[in-house]
Amino acid sequence: MTDLIPTSQQALREALALSEEILRNIELSEMPLANIALKASRLSRLLNDFDAQMIMEYEASGYPSTPTGVVPTIYRLAVEAGRGYQQKNEKTGQVDSYIYTTSIEELEQEVRSTEAALAAARDPDVSVSSANPYQTVWNPVGNKFERDTIRNSAARAQRRLSTRRSFIYSYVLRRHHELKFSGLADDIFSRIREKVDSVIGTKVPDAVQKLSSVYENLLSENPENWANALHSCRRILQDLANAVYPPRPDIEKVVDGKKKLIRLGEDNYINRLIAFLEERSASERFEQIVGSHLAFIGDRLDSVFRAAQKGSHSIVSKEEADRYVVYTYLVTGDVLSLL
Repeated sequence: MTDLIPTSQQALREALALSEEILRNIELSEMPLANIALKASRLSRLLNDFDAQMIMEYEASGYPSTPTGVVPTIYRLAVEAGRGYQQKNEKTGQVDSYIYTTSIEELEQEVRSTEAALAAARDPDVSVSSANPYQTVWNPVGNKFERDTIRNSAARAQRRLSTRRSFIYSYVLRRHHELKFSGLADDIFSRIREKVDSVIGTKVPDAVQKLSSVYENLLSENPENWANALHSCRRILQDLANAVYPPRPDIEKVVDGKKKLIRLGEDNYINRLIAFLEERSASERFEQIVGSHLAFIGDRLDSVFRAAQKGSHSIVSKEEADRYVVYTYLVTGDVLSLL
C-alpha cells in the first residue's frame, strides 16, 4: 500500500503522543467529536490499522451507501464499529438487521439544533373566546406531536453520539495501553542491549560484526533473511562459548543418579555454555533458568541451521526471528554477567 507508514520507533512515539492527546480531547470535551474521529484515523494510520482508519473516516463523514443499500465491505466496518441494530417488521414479524450511516457531525448538529427546533415548534400564544355564551370554544390544535418527534429524534441522536464517543475512546485507550507496554518493553530491551553491546566487543570481538548482520536481516521483508538472522545468532553463541569455555574433552557426570556423557567439543557450544554456568554461578536457580533457556534456544537455532544445510528453507516468521534475537541477547547478557 502506498500510504503504509513503517512502524518505526519514531512512528510509534508519535502514535503514543497522539493517543494521549486524543484521550484528553475526549475526556475534557476539548473539540467536536467529528474532529476527534479524524485524529483517531491518523492514529490508526500510524499503526497500519487500516480497517480502523477507514472506520474513523466514515465515522466523521458518514458511511457511504447506494440506492440499493450499503456494499458488504462498508456494512462489515459499520457493524465492527457498533452501528448495527435490529428492527422488527410489523407486517411479517421478521426481525431484520440494519446499520445507521449518519456521520458524527450530523449527529452533533442534530443535538445542537434541538433547542431551536423546539422553540420553532412552540404553540402560538393565542386566546380564543366567543360572545355567544352557548357556543363551545376549542383551542387550536397545538404542535405537541411535532415537539415529541423532535425530542425523540434528539434523544436517539444523543444516544448514538454517546456510543460513538465510547467506541472511539475504547479504541484509542486500547491502542494507548499497547503502545505504553511496547515502549516499556523496548526500554527494558534497550538497556539490556546497551549492556551487552558494551561488553561483548571486548570479550567476543567477532560477535560485533555478526550483531550488525542480525539487525540488517531483521529489517528485510525476505523470510530467507530472517532465517539468516537466526544463523547469525547461532554463530554469536558459538563465539561466546569459544571465548568463555573453549572446546575440551568430553566428561561424565551423574545426572538424576545416572552417569551421563557431556560432550564439550567444537560443535557442542550449548553444552559448553551450560558447563560454564555450572562452574561460575553461585545461584543454582540462575543456573537452571539460564541453562534451560540456552538448551531451548540452541535446539531451535540448530534445527534451522540443519534445514539450511540440507538445502531446504526452514519457515521462520518475522515474529519468531525477532523473538530469538531477543532471547540471544538475554542469555548472552546472563553469561557475560558471570565474567
